[in-house]
Amino acid sequence: MIKHDNFDTDLQELARFAKVISHPARLAILKYLAETRTCISGDISDKLPLSRSTVSQHLKELRDMGLIQGDIDGLKINYCLCGSTINLFKKSFNDFFKDIDYKDNVCK
Repeated sequence: MIKHDNFDTDLQELARFAKVISHPARLAILKYLAETRTCISGDISDKLPLSRSTVSQHLKELRDMGLIQGDIDGLKINYCLCGSTINLFKKSFNDFFKDIDYKDNVCK
């Protein structure tokens, strides 16, 4: 048994999500897609200081997590945000931190 299996499935999923968005390139991709609403994968690599192959690896991580989706258009892929998944994780993060009340537990 893997140790993370000892934890609640909601915590496991939230941790997996946190791991996916923990890279600044992935955050930059999400931000870029939010600003442009849709784009082609080559456009993304033009905006980031990374090679196309590296951008493709980051896109795969985001796609596997369900945060983005891509439609094939000939030789190119048009990516866009997956709002329902993003909203789900936004709610999960908000719920998680809402339950952590730090104001009564201050380190000195």
